[in-house]
Amino acid sequence: MTDFELEQFITEYGADIYSFCCCLTGSRQEADDLYQETFLRAVEKRKVLDAAGNPKSYVLTVAVRLWKNQRRKAAWRKRIADVELTGEDRTAADLQVSEDNLPEHQLVREEMRTAVRNAVGMLPDKLKVTVLLYYMEERSVEQIADILHIPRGTVKSRLYQARKILEKELEYMLNE
Repeated sequence: MTDFELEQFITEYGADIYSFCCCLTGSRQEADDLYQETFLRAVEKRKVLDAAGNPKSYVLTVAVRLWKNQRRKAAWRKRIADVELTGEDRTAADLQVSEDNLPEHQLVREEMRTAVRNAVGMLPDKLKVTVLLYYMEERSVEQIADILHIPRGTVKSRLYQARKILEKELEYMLNE
């Protein structure tokens, strides 16, 4: 991938990758760090990236792996030094503007978004990453399997498990 192609890629997909990082980390500060580290790795590997292929999947894979490594290191540090990690509760979804200008509709939509975001955030990491890749990044089961290096059946199973948990958590919204 040439420098120009990399620049075009960042322009085209940078916002998507940043939004994914925000949902993954749950903190804007951590998302900023993850986003920067992800694209730093992409810049370092730009010679092996194929612009004609699917570089977005590669960058998503890098983001997921970096996030997993950071979580592993943070858990290890917490065990050793009992350090508490803090972060903002706001994500990129908080910044979205509703198309409907009625305050009542905006309030209901924001409550629904917050409830769904909180429910997804409470999922175990394996399920959370799979759900975010499938629904937020609109990746196919095959692409998610490639990104996470797991079998397709495992991706389907994780999506099923996550849907069941989310259905139970959000049951009150579905009944309205």
